[in-house]
Amino acid sequence: MMSQRRVILLMLALCASVSSMAIAQGTTAGPPPQGPPGAGPGRSSGAASQAFSFKWWQDARFKTELTLAVDQCRRAEDVYQAILPRMTADKEELDRLERRLSEVIATGVLPEADVVKLIDQAETARAQLGKARTLMIYRLRQILTPDQRLKMKALHDEWEKQRRQGPVRKRPAGLPREGGLL
Repeated sequence: MMSQRRVILLMLALCASVSSMAIAQGTTAGPPPQGPPGAGPGRSSGAASQAFSFKWWQDARFKTELTLAVDQCRRAEDVYQAILPRMTADKEELDRLERRLSEVIATGVLPEADVVKLIDQAETARAQLGKARTLMIYRLRQILTPDQRLKMKALHDEWEKQRRQGPVRKRPAGLPREGGLL
């Protein structure tokens, strides 16, 4: 049997890793003013139509630089709207499971086997959301011509470069580095 101290340390490490995963996925901050093509999940609150992707097919710059036809923009919106209910449901389920996991970790009263089951459920929900998003991106790319895909990659690479050159986020003083709890 684990000592109470080891269990507490394990729970703190788990809590820290769940928090760092959420931060790494950008779930705690809003999307950039102009996101990349096919940007990932954004805020959990706000308009559902803006929650999962930068709608590049509606952006004037992307329409111009990619020379998107009206039909391509309509088809892209159709792809987005078709998958939006699934992604919304997957995101709500993930949020629910993460809240439950945080509560369980904070109280520390469930047996470890039950915590492991809850972790598995949350990670499965996260994977489902990721699969839906990746499928959406694949379907959106299929609408583009090979030349437009090359231009899209160049636009995305430019956005990534600008994002990386932006302000560096510093770790708040007094907090351990990731994984520094054990």
